Amino acid sequence: SVKLRKDRETVRQMAIDTTEYAREHGLIVELSGEDASRADLDFLKSLYIDGVQAGADRLCFCDTVGLLVPEKTDAIFRDITSALNAPVSIHCHDDFGLATANTVAALKAGAKQAHVTMNGIGERAGNTSLEEVVMTIEWLYKCKTGINTNEIFKASRLVSKLTGIPVAPNKSLVGGNAFTHEAGIHVHGLLADTSTYEPIKPEV
Repeated sequence: SVKLRKDRETVRQMAIDTTEYAREHGLIVELSGEDASRADLDFLKSLYIDGVQAGADRLCFCDTVGLLVPEKTDAIFRDITSALNAPVSIHCHDDFGLATANTVAALKAGAKQAHVTMNGIGERAGNTSLEEVVMTIEWLYKCKTGINTNEIFKASRLVSKLTGIPVAPNKSLVGGNAFTHEAGIHVHGLLADTSTYEPIKPEV
């Protein structure tokens, strides 16, 4: 309400009117709460409930400036997903490097969707990285995502080429150094068994 210079009830009515207008024009509506992680949670839940009654198909909780931590994300999503009769998405920014951790925490706590970008590109420090979320779910939680992980590296390089945004050499999973080893003790271990210093095979 600070950004819009409106009081809460005006913001509520704007959300309802916009949702109804979009639905009347045949659109699928995802009602997003910008900067939700700093909002009054009770007001946000009531706004979401009104949005669903106005026809919103799904909802989105946005950590617009990347201030969530996983424990808080877990508590928030357990609360809002049990109170709302619509799927909730998580949308994170990576200002403190916690976008992937917060996204995974939200999914574990009831979020039905996650907003992600290839290479984590986005405003400021970026958004949640698609490749990190996918591989965390697949390899660390042993759940299938339905995504062809063999295409992730190629997609990463294509996005980098088309956007002109380079991938940092030390970027997890898709960075140029992700499977490079220089320390002698690491190389010795790899020669004995590649799993010594590689969590997954590069081919994956």
